[in-house]
Formats: sequence, C-alpha cells, structure tokens
Amino acid sequence: MSRYRRAHVPGATYFFTVNLLNRRSDLLVRHIDLLRETVRATRSRHPFHIDAWVVLPDHMHCVWTLPDGDADFALRWKIIKFAFARRLPKTEVLTATQRSRGERGIWQRRYWEHLIRDERDYRHHLDYAHRNPLKDGLVERVVGWPYSGFHRAAAVGVYPVDWCGDEVEGFAGDAD
Repeated sequence: MSRYRRAHVPGATYFFTVNLLNRRSDLLVRHIDLLRETVRATRSRHPFHIDAWVVLPDHMHCVWTLPDGDADFALRWKIIKFAFARRLPKTEVLTATQRSRGERGIWQRRYWEHLIRDERDYRHHLDYAHRNPLKDGLVERVVGWPYSGFHRAAAVGVYPVDWCGDEVEGFAGDAD
C-alpha cells in the first residue's frame, strides 16, 4: 500500500472532490437539504469558509478556507460524511468488511484534496467546480444548476450571470 500524505497547512485554502461509493447514484441531490443541514451543523462546531461548493448527483467539489491556526479538514469531512450517512435509511448492500467496520457504504473512503497555491490556482479551482455541472452534461448553462454556489458568487460580482467558463483541458484534479 502506498504512503498517502495530505498537505496540512493551518489557515490554508483547499479544493476537494468527494464521491459517493455508488457513482450512479443521485443521493446527494435527492437529499440536498440533509446535506446542507449537515454542513451547517459542522461549520457551527468547526468553522470554515466556503469559497465554492457544487453538489452533483454522485459527487461534490468545494473550495474551503480554514481558520488561522487550523488545518483539520479531515475532521470536518469525517463529521459531514458520518452525520449525512447516519440520517439516511439503510438500503445499501454492505460487504462483510463494511459490516465489520460499522460502515454504511455511502461514501468512497478517500477524497481528493488539493492545497491552493496562489491566486491563479484558486481561480482555476473555483472555475472548475462551478463549471462541473456543464462539463458533466447536467445543464446547458452553468447558471442552470441549482446545487451550486455559483449563484451566490454571481450575485456578488465574482462571475457574470451568463458565465459558462473556459474549457480546462488536462486538469490533474479531475476525479470524475
């Protein structure tokens, strides 16, 4: 097994991709209110700033900025994933390993995380997240996806409302 390391920089900004175990599921948008409630509750106990968040049927992309002196994004993801799964009906088929570990079989174990390096990297990842529903063929225009922080960003002038984004080829963080 490889030695997987995460960058832990207090107060930094990170891009994340978090996937459901079943990549054909629409669980995240079907239970969007539960997901939002779970994120709100987590933020109230373990604050972080949401720079961008896009929820798709089977995965989500987000950019967070952690408070000064705090690098524990892993705790926040653990809470969000656990609290969301705990409140869903138990309908998934579990492997013997998942049962023995007390897992639900909702989420992929790992997630993609990227430490944002500079302003250009930040903008690239914001654009990538907001463009993802268009890239995945879920809408014809970015503004048409209802489960996106794009609407808030457009309202404060970060993007024009009719923004579609530039094509980004070969993006290494594309976990789709």
